[in-house]
Amino acid sequence: MATTLGAFVAGGIAACGAVTVSHPFETVKIRLQLQGELQKKSQAPRLYKGVGHGVKVIVQNEGLRGIFRGIGAAYVYQMILNGCRLGFYEPLRQTLTTAFFKDSKVQSLGINVFSGAASGIFGAAAGSPFFLVKTRLQSYSPFLPVGTQHGYKGAVDGLLKINRTEGVRGLYRGVGAAMIRTGFGSSVQLPTYFFAKRRLVKHLGMQEGLPLHLASSTCSGFVVCVFMHPPDTVMSRMYNQTGDKYKGVFDCLYKTIRTEGVLAIYKGFFAHLARILPHTILTLTLAEQTNKLMRRFEDRVLPDSIKDKI
Repeated sequence: MATTLGAFVAGGIAACGAVTVSHPFETVKIRLQLQGELQKKSQAPRLYKGVGHGVKVIVQNEGLRGIFRGIGAAYVYQMILNGCRLGFYEPLRQTLTTAFFKDSKVQSLGINVFSGAASGIFGAAAGSPFFLVKTRLQSYSPFLPVGTQHGYKGAVDGLLKINRTEGVRGLYRGVGAAMIRTGFGSSVQLPTYFFAKRRLVKHLGMQEGLPLHLASSTCSGFVVCVFMHPPDTVMSRMYNQTGDKYKGVFDCLYKTIRTEGVLAIYKGFFAHLARILPHTILTLTLAEQTNKLMRRFEDRVLPDSIKDKI
C-alpha cells in the first residue's frame, strides 16, 4: 500500500480515468431523476425513456458536448472524493483495528463499514460545490429540458454565479444529502470489494491480478447502486433547485414519494447501474494498479523517515 498521500493521489487518478467512461450515463441518470419532478406519474412527460434512449437523444440533439457536460467539474470532484475515500480508508481501518483488536490485520465488518463511510463522507463534504455545479451543468438542455435549468457557460462560471447569487451557503446546498448518499455508497463499496475478493480467492482459488480485481469490483458496484440510489435521487433534486422547493433531505424524500410514488426514488436506477458498474470496476481496478506504481515511485524517491510521516 502506498503512503496516505500516495494513496490519495492514486485514488484520484484512478477515479478520473473511470469517470471519463461513466460520465455519459451519469448525465442520463440525472435527467431521468429530474424528469417529472413533483408531478403525478400520469401527468409527467417522458422526454427520456431509458438509458439507451437517453444517450441517443442527447447525442442527437446536443452532440458529444451535451453528453459530457460538466466533465471538468466531475474530474475535480472525483479527485477529491475518491482521493479521500481510497486514501483515508486503509489508514483509518488499520488505526481503529489496532485500537480495538491490537492487530491491524484483523478484518472487522463494523470497522470496515465505518471506515468506508467516514472517508467517503469527508470526501463528499469537501467536494460538494463541484458536484453541485456538475449536476446543474448536466441537467441543462436547450432541446429537452427537465427540472430547473441553469445556463452556466462552464464549471467556473457556474461556481462564480452560485457564489454571487446564493452565497457560500448556496455552494453547499444539498451537502447533507451528498454526505448521506456517499456514506451509504462508501460504507459498502470498499468492504464489499475486499469481502468479495477474499471469498473469490478462498472459494474459487482466484489469484491476485486483473481478473480478480474485475470480479470483485463488479460485485461491489452492484451493491453500491442498490444502497446509494435513493439518496442519490434526493441529492440530484436538491442540488438542482434554486429556491426553497425542498427544505431538507427528508422533506425532499417525503414530497417525492407523496407526489410520485415510492418507486420515484429509484428513477434512473438502470442508468445509475450502467454508470456505476464500469465506474466502480475501473476505479477499484485502476486504484490497485496506480497504488503499485505510486509505491514504486515512493520507494525510489522518498527515504523511509519521510514515508512514515505521510
